Amino acid sequence: MIDKIIPVSKERLYADVEKLTSVNPPRNHANLSSLNTVADYIFDEFKKLNCKVEFQNYTANGYEYKNVQTSFGPETKERIIVGAHYDVCGNQPGADDNASAVAGMLEIARLISELKPELKYRVDFAAYTLEEPPYFRTKYMGSAVHAKSLKKAGSKVKIMICLEMIGYFSEEEHSQKYPIFFMKWFYPDTANYILLIAKVGQSKIVNEVKKIMKEGSDIDVQSANVPRFIPGIDFSDHLNYWNENYEAIMVTDTAFYRNPNYHSASDTIDTLDFDKIAEVVKGIYWVVVNL
Repeated sequence: MIDKIIPVSKERLYADVEKLTSVNPPRNHANLSSLNTVADYIFDEFKKLNCKVEFQNYTANGYEYKNVQTSFGPETKERIIVGAHYDVCGNQPGADDNASAVAGMLEIARLISELKPELKYRVDFAAYTLEEPPYFRTKYMGSAVHAKSLKKAGSKVKIMICLEMIGYFSEEEHSQKYPIFFMKWFYPDTANYILLIAKVGQSKIVNEVKKIMKEGSDIDVQSANVPRFIPGIDFSDHLNYWNENYEAIMVTDTAFYRNPNYHSASDTIDTLDFDKIAEVVKGIYWVVVNL
């Protein structure tokens, strides 16, 4: 780990998760007012950083939904995109899925604003709506709308980093499961690490991200380059950037392969490990600055 201190605020991370999980009714596709409340909150938090913030509005089945986006660094350079979805599946608080990732994304943006690093790339932050069912794998996913808009504009993307559930960890033996039994021979059986998921053919970029993450944080970072047919490998917003032939990776605590609260009412803030979330944030910040 680097000697330089990266001043992540666990208090701000907690406040962000608390805000998102306290919105009622839950922030799912059917509760448009709740989604708008969360979108406005993210917009306002970005706005505090003295950067240009925009809604990306679009219509799905007659209703208007919105992504929230902002950017830092040289406007015309190749982009690094850090994205996370803010909606939930059904009637549940969604602390890990995916308030943890939204909080992490906001904190990385705050660190860039506060520390003012010299950025080699343009760094875009995007908060997506409608990642969850019934819109998952449809053109109405917020990330699908965003990725298509980039492709249409001819935007060059160095990498899209998808933050998907970064808050649940365990020190218990055998707390980590895998989609294929022999993976347990190569990966830990204790759920105390963060995983970088990339598709086959992305080993160069994922190894680079992994190396830089390890330099910037004090968390075990694992990586996997696997075919898309493995269950869970493309279960988030990065899939839409793959579909547009952009490089993309998912940063995840592995969701249902670890977290027993996945897509349930027990996915609450008290189940999260904010010390570990802070280390993930440090690592991704270091990647954004040093890739």
